[in-house]
Amino acid sequence: MKRRALVLGGGGLAGIGWETGVLTGLAEAGTDVLGPDLVVGTSAGSTVGAQVASGIAVERLFERQVDPALQTRELPVDLDLAEFTATLTKILAGAEDPIDVRRRIGAWALRTPTVTEAERRAVIAGRLMSDTWPERPLAVVAVDAHTGETRVFDAASGIGLIDAVAASSAVPGTWPPVTIGDRRYIDGGVRSNENVHLAAGYDQVLVLSPQPPGAPVPPWGGLDDEVEQLRHRGAEVTVVRPDEGSTAAMGLNPLDPAVRAPTAHAGREQGRREAARVASAWG
Repeated sequence: MKRRALVLGGGGLAGIGWETGVLTGLAEAGTDVLGPDLVVGTSAGSTVGAQVASGIAVERLFERQVDPALQTRELPVDLDLAEFTATLTKILAGAEDPIDVRRRIGAWALRTPTVTEAERRAVIAGRLMSDTWPERPLAVVAVDAHTGETRVFDAASGIGLIDAVAASSAVPGTWPPVTIGDRRYIDGGVRSNENVHLAAGYDQVLVLSPQPPGAPVPPWGGLDDEVEQLRHRGAEVTVVRPDEGSTAAMGLNPLDPAVRAPTAHAGREQGRREAARVASAWG
């Protein structure tokens, strides 16, 4: 039996909507990818990963994205992507290596005023509906804000699912670093937007990356490099990125709650179109 991994990358509320839509479209077209041996979730992908690994019907998840009566409460953010990118560029300029980059980003996150951790945690709790880890293996990625080291949470970590997902989704400069024990954690996307390396050893890997083609690539490498490394080890890797319609639906602020419905609908249509390609690799 081939071992399969589903990898879900980060991308804010736009990413949650798009990934949910793609998974829904794939299922509707007869390509069910919701029974993998491992789910890897980073940032937005940690929310979707926790939901699908818990066995919640994808149709129900889709309705929670597009139906105003079912949408969960989110905190609006007026994110200026240009300013955000400029800040990260300054941080990158003097960095010695990837760990140093992550430490610098962590320091920025720790000193930036935000809403309280409790306010942010309540949002994550509303998305997940349960603090219990699913039976299906789920890896949730975060980064230690002080050391820059990667932390992968799973059912054996001894913390609740809500805290793990909150940590993985703690966008630096926007949401508060999450306190777990005596450590504070920030968004797992600071290490890698997808963290595909965690699927090493699996035969078939499906990656949903909300980052559109042409998105800036970190100096130490991005998704293409990670995928190539898995393929070099013999894995069959299929990557789905937003197409033109999905990219347009995402708009300029991926943290805007208003993008949930349009990105979910666009992702659903894209999932239907991608079904044959995914099925040929996943089947």
